[in-house]
Amino acid sequence: MMKKIAVEQSLTNVSEALREKGYDVIDLKSAADAENCSCCVVSGIDSNVMGMQDVSTKAPVIEASGLTADEVCSQVESRLQ
Repeated sequence: MMKKIAVEQSLTNVSEALREKGYDVIDLKSAADAENCSCCVVSGIDSNVMGMQDVSTKAPVIEASGLTADEVCSQVESRLQ
């Protein structure tokens, strides 16, 4: 089954890299988008504005600030093992 990854909209390079690796990528626009995902990727810049720290998701949340798209993909893969 394809893993669903929620990625903040500003991280288009990360979304594209994850899609190339075969993940089902959705836009992370609200807390509800994170609910059924295997993993979430946030920029870290405005994650508090979205109230992400209050989200009760069991999925790992990866902060992408300062990381390349490849590094984010590696983190996603290691967290989903």
